[in-house]
Amino acid sequence: MQTLLFMGLIMVIFYFFMIRPQSKKQKAQRTFLEGLQKGDEIVLASGILGRISKIEDDIMTLEIGTKNFIRVTKNAVSKELTDAVFHPKENKK
Repeated sequence: MQTLLFMGLIMVIFYFFMIRPQSKKQKAQRTFLEGLQKGDEIVLASGILGRISKIEDDIMTLEIGTKNFIRVTKNAVSKELTDAVFHPKENKK
């Protein structure tokens, strides 16, 4: 009986320290990606900075310089890097 209680406690701890935070992070990333609009400045996971010039379903066209455009998938956008680069004052609160 003690073994079952111990295993149950381990499962609960595992859920609250591993699974729940990861699902919250995924939900925040999904919400961030759905809220992107033309003109937003973003950072890709590779470190490329750019401004969104066009969004088509899961593909975005970014302007990375004067008249320089690249096409990327929405999944390449990093919420953490974008917040760190473009909103540093909000992160310090």
